[in-house]
Amino acid sequence: IIRVQSPEGVKRITATKRETVATFLKKVAKEFGFRNNGFSVYTNRNRTGEITASQNKSLNLLKIKHGDMLFLYPSSPAGSSSSETMDTSVSQGLRPVGAPQVVEDEIDQYLIKQDGKIYRNRDQQLCRHGPLGKCVHCVPLEPFDEDYLNHLEPPVKHMSFHAYIRKLTGGADKGKFVALENISCKIKSGCEGHPPWPEGICTKCQPSAITLNRQKYRHVDNIMFENHTIADRFLDFWRKTGNQHLGYLYGRYTEHKDIPLGIRAEVAAIYEPPQIGTQNSLEILEDPKAEVVDEIAAKLGLRKVGWIFTDLVSEDTRKGTVRYSRNKDTYYLSAEECITAGNFQNQQPNICRLSPDGHFGSKFVTVVATGGPDNQVHFEGYQVSNQCMALVRDECLLPCRDAPELGYAKESSSEQYVPDVFYKDIDKFGNEITQLARPLPVEYLIIDITTTFPKDPVYTFSISQNPFPIENRDVLGETQDFHSLATYLSQNTSSIFLDIISDFHLLLFLVTNEVMPLRDSISLLLEAVRTKNEELAQTWKKSEQWATIEQLCSTVGVQISGLQEYGAMGGPTHAVSAAVWACQHCTFMNQPGTDHCEMCSLPRT
Repeated sequence: IIRVQSPEGVKRITATKRETVATFLKKVAKEFGFRNNGFSVYTNRNRTGEITASQNKSLNLLKIKHGDMLFLYPSSPAGSSSSETMDTSVSQGLRPVGAPQVVEDEIDQYLIKQDGKIYRNRDQQLCRHGPLGKCVHCVPLEPFDEDYLNHLEPPVKHMSFHAYIRKLTGGADKGKFVALENISCKIKSGCEGHPPWPEGICTKCQPSAITLNRQKYRHVDNIMFENHTIADRFLDFWRKTGNQHLGYLYGRYTEHKDIPLGIRAEVAAIYEPPQIGTQNSLEILEDPKAEVVDEIAAKLGLRKVGWIFTDLVSEDTRKGTVRYSRNKDTYYLSAEECITAGNFQNQQPNICRLSPDGHFGSKFVTVVATGGPDNQVHFEGYQVSNQCMALVRDECLLPCRDAPELGYAKESSSEQYVPDVFYKDIDKFGNEITQLARPLPVEYLIIDITTTFPKDPVYTFSISQNPFPIENRDVLGETQDFHSLATYLSQNTSSIFLDIISDFHLLLFLVTNEVMPLRDSISLLLEAVRTKNEELAQTWKKSEQWATIEQLCSTVGVQISGLQEYGAMGGPTHAVSAAVWACQHCTFMNQPGTDHCEMCSLPRT
């Protein structure tokens, strides 16, 4: 083992006595993250005794032996290209050596450039200096100052993630050696000193035991719905059926100015995937449109920021109250919900430059619509910790069947090795003790997030008194088809086309309907909605695609109004409806006596 000291620290290189200098220098370049020979290695600290690949000698002949210290100096930036020197971000300590180059979210790139310090005014009683001076009573505080966060109203239990990064990188070394390691509960592969598990395991490949701690930071500090209409339309499903419901939150991440370097998840729309809901359970079904929904949201400047579900039980239908069931005496999130949230967060990792894996934690949030202390519907926001994400990712955490507030760390089996999981508790004598997480109180895994509505509502999409139906609500009799589109257009007669078309669920229908999907020709309209540009919307309105859709809607509208007028005149509406038939493939209303659909030409079924 040869020690190599550089401005970035000391690294240990494994070599053999007969190894050539060229081979050894390649190992050094790989270990320190050099792309080419943009460095020099010397046997002495004063840059004498340089070791070069042209010497073509073995380490033994150069009298380099086990435990020796060599000294590495990068080449001078002057006159050297970027390919010959170390990665700039590595040399400045912005990311660990060997970490992949990643592009972080826009909000992260913005917050990295911010000062983040908490500036205070001069204290009239305690400060004894002039207006230009500073003392301990008025000097700016760091964004991770716990005393400041605890004295906010309400107190902040978790510092922001970027404040946590400032804390790690604020020392004398400026974070040169900071690396946010993702926890792994799996056996390391490639260990050849013994048979694979369950026949053998060693300290090199065995994952470390995990002691659960309450996370001091959170990746998202606030969740804000743009307006009440978004939440009210989502709750309508429970109001009409009594069954629980689930949806995905689409929005954007912005700066949360109430907390130093904080991040807010702003919700602009809720997409409701296929699901089966009862009064006390939810089952998420496979969604064939999931990829298209994400694509359309991205073109609208949105992304999937979280998920929301209801846990509501009506208490008094006359007063409109609901049961207050989630509290400190029961649970805030059940173990099964924590596992589901952990699974979602693993699917939406947070890109991070300080992690060797290129990602660390997640910004994906969980919102529960449940009863509050006043027996009204409240929205509670949560995330699960990075430790919980690791346990879920590596399939080490199970829910308890008879106690929803408890999880259970799996035991090792012949198929899977599971490291020991512990948590700290206080016994009846007031002593801190370490307990095995079988079972495990899930409160150790939960991070709460404030959920709010703005005083001045924001509208990414227009609001109508007769909105377009929401997807996957067939159980309520609310379907997305050209009948509902014709009804929507007839009831919304605004002269501003952008106001009519700016509906998230309507845009999804235009892209995903089976009669005339517009996935390849709707980009201009989505850009108009994103930028609120009426001229672009009018340009798209003149396209052949919209003309065809209007023709379909007018045909359906004429047939519907004809049936209504015939029934109003006392005609046998049942006989007409029996003769006029709707195609099951495209919902087009066909004339009596036809065997094939006039729109899609498919046979009548």
